[in-house]
Amino acid sequence: MKIASSWSTVSDTVLAIKEAYNLLVSRLESPPDFIAVYATDTYDLDKLLSLLKQAAPNAQIFGGTTCLGVMTEEGFHSNNGSGLGMLGICDKSGSYGVGASLTGDDPRASAAAAVTEALEQSQRLGQMPGLVTMCAAPGYEELMILGIQDVIGPDVPVSGGSSADNAINGQWKQFANDKVYSNALVVATIFPSMPVGYAFHSGYSPTELSGTVTRCKDRIIYEIDGRPASHVYNDWTNGELSDILATGGNVLAANTLRPLGKVVGQVESIPYYRLIHPIMIHPDGSITLFATVYPGDELTLMTGTRESLVSRAGRVVQAALESKSLAQSQISGVLMNYCAGCMLKVKDDMPKVVDGVSSTLNGKPFLGAFTFGEQGCFLGGENCHGNLMISVLAFGS
Repeated sequence: MKIASSWSTVSDTVLAIKEAYNLLVSRLESPPDFIAVYATDTYDLDKLLSLLKQAAPNAQIFGGTTCLGVMTEEGFHSNNGSGLGMLGICDKSGSYGVGASLTGDDPRASAAAAVTEALEQSQRLGQMPGLVTMCAAPGYEELMILGIQDVIGPDVPVSGGSSADNAINGQWKQFANDKVYSNALVVATIFPSMPVGYAFHSGYSPTELSGTVTRCKDRIIYEIDGRPASHVYNDWTNGELSDILATGGNVLAANTLRPLGKVVGQVESIPYYRLIHPIMIHPDGSITLFATVYPGDELTLMTGTRESLVSRAGRVVQAALESKSLAQSQISGVLMNYCAGCMLKVKDDMPKVVDGVSSTLNGKPFLGAFTFGEQGCFLGGENCHGNLMISVLAFGS
């Protein structure tokens, strides 16, 4: 197995894809079998995928849009909001397949169809892949994970990130080979010839403030402990939402360091959480979220710091290596999904984020995309969707 990354911040679509792909092939020294590609919505994405498929007709191509740019071992790549990156894998002893399906009225069934197509493309239908990575339009990721598991079972790690855009206005796209989708799930089934480590972490800490969801629907909480949800959240954040409780408003950026969390499991009696990012509070006291909650869920106010957002990426990569007892010398490359909300919070310090990852990998290639929701497998084996998190796949050598 050999892996390389490449990137471009040229604004012209044709020149950018030519620059990035030529660099990728020169580093791999042969055409890739699998390409993960993430690009900002500033490009002509139909042309981008068409040109990439022409250049790499035998490669399985997977990916989607990213917020403002990408990162690789060579830095944070964004030029006036434009940037694209690739991670190419040459693995003649492995198998890789990509499938896609429109979300439609039944996201769970759609996900099952996408992963079945990916298995067919990898010529391994009926077999269990080593892992699955996904790129979805934000909205139904929990159901999509269930649909993937309907086909391959709950024991295969699922990793990935939800497609993003620059202005948070729904311009996100998903890529499957030479096709671009606006509201679909794209899945890659990976049968690697080498071990692949994985990790899914938040880097936030729980506070002592928690409550039970008493009324909700999908991604809207109406009540916590029988009170309007936004009033409870305002109390937990020491009144920081008081000015907009009556009128409502967007709290996505303001509360990046104070999301909600739900316990998923425990390791040696220490709980681990998936994070849930509030997007909007409404005059009726409800809160719209970037993840689904259910009646009876216990939610905890979580807290993070700017420093933790900068340093945690390297720690999550280290956790991925440790999951398969891999040393730095045993790594070919890494694919990472890093929350776009966190990136926006620490944008000026992104070179430090890159340095932390590169130091952990001793300069090995990696590609990081900035996503609107992350999917990953916790230590207890739970495949989950969360927000403000980092999901990592570390490919062995």
